[in-house]
Amino acid sequence: MKSLAVFSLLLLVFCALGQLLLPWWCIVPICFLLTALRGSSGGLAFLAGLFGAGLSWWLPAIWLNQHGVQRLAERLATLFPLGGSVGLLLLLSGLIAGLVGGLAALSGAWARQALAPRPTTQALQ
Repeated sequence: MKSLAVFSLLLLVFCALGQLLLPWWCIVPICFLLTALRGSSGGLAFLAGLFGAGLSWWLPAIWLNQHGVQRLAERLATLFPLGGSVGLLLLLSGLIAGLVGGLAALSGAWARQALAPRPTTQALQ
């Protein structure tokens, strides 16, 4: 569990820093590369990507909503079939970002497993 928390925090920091300068989709290569370099299992990679990328999107969205962009969020919430609920809009946007990050991290873990050298077994004679 400690490894999941540390890796999620690592992804959160790198995704948040990347989103300051790059487009929103920068979470995909960040999660993919960090997971491919770190070498974690598929389930751990997906959960870390889900939490790290989701929180890197969700926390700034909540902060911005509380500090002056609430009117824009209300207008966006009326465009979608959310009944004008800003909280549901924030939750849904964080979930989508988390799923994108989780799938990118899972792809990175699978890519590492696919490219890893397989141990050779010698037949006993």
